[in-house]
Amino acid sequence: MAKAVIGIIGGSGLYDLPGLTGAAWRRVESPWGEPTDELLHAEIGGRPIVFLPRHGRGHRFSPSDINYRANIDALKRAGVTDIVSVSAVGSYREDLTPGTFVLIDQFVDRTVRRTSSFFGAGCVAHVAFGHPTSPGLMDRLAAAAQAEGIAVVRGGTYVCMEGPQFSTLAESRAYKAQGFDVIGMTNMPEAKLAREAEIPYATVAMVTDYDCWHPEHDHVDVAQVIRVLLDNADRARRLVARFAADFPAEHPACPIGADRALDHAVMTAPAMRDPALIAKLDAVAGRVLGG
Repeated sequence: MAKAVIGIIGGSGLYDLPGLTGAAWRRVESPWGEPTDELLHAEIGGRPIVFLPRHGRGHRFSPSDINYRANIDALKRAGVTDIVSVSAVGSYREDLTPGTFVLIDQFVDRTVRRTSSFFGAGCVAHVAFGHPTSPGLMDRLAAAAQAEGIAVVRGGTYVCMEGPQFSTLAESRAYKAQGFDVIGMTNMPEAKLAREAEIPYATVAMVTDYDCWHPEHDHVDVAQVIRVLLDNADRARRLVARFAADFPAEHPACPIGADRALDHAVMTAPAMRDPALIAKLDAVAGRVLGG
């Protein structure tokens, strides 16, 4: 079994985790371009973690401008075996009030500008994505939350919009009518790329607002969103730190096989594969491509 290395993708406040030792920022080169920032390597309770600020330190990149492929590739090159995403979301349910933490189990992708695969012309692959988050990671996050006395809701559908603008009222009402639970701007194609890179992925969604469908909250107030995020920051840090400290030293096999997602996914015959693309796939798919 491989040594477990936990990747954390989230906002700037999360890299000030309790119990963090040996922290050092390191640059990782990726053939897919520049990641949004350097990676913070550290340990919690003797467990190695790698933190990536999704928007860059200082929040320099909008959701549509994040280089998701470079980010996931950089984490793979850093040895990350499991990813936890911490993301702010709006709520479509009265009971998912601002401040609620939700462990997402489904996604609906409504983005239009983002490249969502490492593969393409020259090497085609199709990975299973019916269950986009790892139930094993969700179990451990739920246990960490219970140990820290943090209430979480397990299960929910996250619709990912393009942004950077928030929803119109018509969009908000439509998404609520379709039964979606929360809305955000960042987890697609991040989760898809993690699956192609064979890294089990889970999302802790932090509810900051009711989008604009709610009659008593008819628009998203950015100042209010920031206040809720700040209020959530300590609980988010404690949750992630406990999760990391209690994680096994060796990577546990993903119950849904996300860590072997490429076993039967590559369709292009070896003789027809583009050497330039294969070279770029060395970290993501070297296990099955022989790199």
